Amino acid sequence: MPFASDRVAVVAITRHGIALAGRVVAALPGARLFALEKFRAEAESVAPGAVTCYSGKTGGQVPALFAAFDGIVCIVSLGAVVRLIAPHLKNKETDPGIVVLDEAGRFAIPVLSGHQGGGNALAVHLAQAMGLIPVLTTASDARGTIAVDILGRELGWRLEATKAAVTRACAAVVNDEPVAFVQEAGRRDWWPLETPLPANIRLYTRIEDVNPDAYASVLWASRREMPASLALALAGKLVTYRPPEGQE
Repeated sequence: MPFASDRVAVVAITRHGIALAGRVVAALPGARLFALEKFRAEAESVAPGAVTCYSGKTGGQVPALFAAFDGIVCIVSLGAVVRLIAPHLKNKETDPGIVVLDEAGRFAIPVLSGHQGGGNALAVHLAQAMGLIPVLTTASDARGTIAVDILGRELGWRLEATKAAVTRACAAVVNDEPVAFVQEAGRRDWWPLETPLPANIRLYTRIEDVNPDAYASVLWASRREMPASLALALAGKLVTYRPPEGQE
């Protein structure tokens, strides 16, 4: 899934990091480079017209970066980034996707909001554009299975489910428990990988064909209301996706 926003900040705190940051900005139209004032000349050389310089500690920039950007790429050590962002974390629904690049330009490591904030997508985009290795540690990505919380998002599908139901479904998917995916509406190209679906996920075309007792979780892409006969049996284990009208 591509990173869905052009509001990306690139933070570099060393001279060599700024050189790499220029490549990052070139790979992300709309991105802005944030660098220390003492490196202004270097920053403006690699990212002309897209530079903001600051004085003082980098940690002092974090609140403004969280407020203004959907993605943050840090050419800073992973440990330092964790310490910088820790006081400002709220929840995965609102925190930006954050990716760390090592100064040698070898790895792209999502640190925060890998799924809902797009950190994984941002890392993969940079990896493809710059020849880096993406280091994805979210279980669904590492194992090549469904990412329940963002399934169909790039196709315009709207998620309807309680947080508990999504958490239950995510666990079922990655723990190889039986999961039903029922598609009654929406585009059929929702599976992004070239490999087959994992064996624990079974496909259906009608929710009435699913035996709720046979599955740990049920994923349902549809525009209709849940049949009353199934509502109670699926309570707590149903995750619903609403594809837009006209999409089949």
